[in-house]
Amino acid sequence: MEFKYLQIENSEGVSTLTINRREALNSLNSAVLAELECALYGLDLDAAVKVVVITGAGEKAFVAGADIKEMSEMSAFEGHAFARVGQRVMLFIEKMKKPVIAAVNGFALGGGLELALACDFIYASEKAKLGFPEVGLGIMPGFGGTQKLARLIGPNRANELVFSGRMITAEKAHAWGIVNDLFPPEELLAKAVETAREIASKGTLGVAYAKDAIANGLNMTREDGFRYEASLFGVLFATEDQREGMGAFLEKRKADFKGK
Repeated sequence: MEFKYLQIENSEGVSTLTINRREALNSLNSAVLAELECALYGLDLDAAVKVVVITGAGEKAFVAGADIKEMSEMSAFEGHAFARVGQRVMLFIEKMKKPVIAAVNGFALGGGLELALACDFIYASEKAKLGFPEVGLGIMPGFGGTQKLARLIGPNRANELVFSGRMITAEKAHAWGIVNDLFPPEELLAKAVETAREIASKGTLGVAYAKDAIANGLNMTREDGFRYEASLFGVLFATEDQREGMGAFLEKRKADFKGK
């Protein structure tokens, strides 16, 4: 399927998805969200894809937010529906079997930061700027940002960032634990793909189940999380990947995982 606002490149088990709406700093309107949902669903079903990297076209922006022009004409009902669509896309990323890495190459504001936060972790350009400016527009984050950020960095820092509407530097975002690592702009995408390829070389099911255990365990008690982890751990012993991985280790050769 061809997309108007997305570019997708596949190589060595890694799919790089670039949001390409440069004239609007890659902002998310209804059409972009629809394409994202469709593309991500397809990538999650594609057995050849092991890891997804999401980035933005150009040097200025990852995603500069949701489309203000489109939102300015919405009624309360339409605003609610738009938020639910955005949330559905973000939640799908969190629930994908494949790890998803955000390569934040510039502004990640509002819906753009929410998109990055939905990914499993974030690499950022040293020049990136992040924030939730929605209160300056008389609204608030609506694609899950208030929930995701508070759980990631705690309510105090989340309150400061959301209530003030400030942009913060990539360095500060790294210090706060929002961003995993920083790179020069010209190295960012290559570093994200390098990590993605490293992940892609590992046991596909092991990675998928680990993502499941981490994400779902956060919503459980510690004891329930331990039990859930043990259940998934046990299931993996019935897979071809487990036999291949341990066999390759004992035979001192590179494993050839099939995701089965």
